[in-house]
Amino acid sequence: MSSLTFILSLVVAAEHLYIMYLETFATTSKRTAKTFNLSDETLKNVNVQVLFKNQGVYNGLIAIALLYGLFFSHQQTEIVAMFLIFVIIVALYGSVTSSKSILLKQGGPAILALMSLFF
Repeated sequence: MSSLTFILSLVVAAEHLYIMYLETFATTSKRTAKTFNLSDETLKNVNVQVLFKNQGVYNGLIAIALLYGLFFSHQQTEIVAMFLIFVIIVALYGSVTSSKSILLKQGGPAILALMSLFF
């Protein structure tokens, strides 16, 4: 795996750790409201908080899986590629169902990292 792929994959993992932080630990913060374009009132809804925290765990697990692939796996390229593909699929779904910018913001680094695997 090239240094570029490694660094881009680290960026994707860091991004997902940040998303996990926003969704799981800073659920009602102004930064979370701005990032997800939601009102403070919406974020104070207990049901929304539960959904956000659950989604945050998934984002954290994606980050952990990427980090595992990068630092510990004997099948480094396969594991990293698989989770980058997962991120891209989720970004595609989010761009269709939520906001087109998700494809660039969340999917962009993963697409670049996956492409760099082939060079």
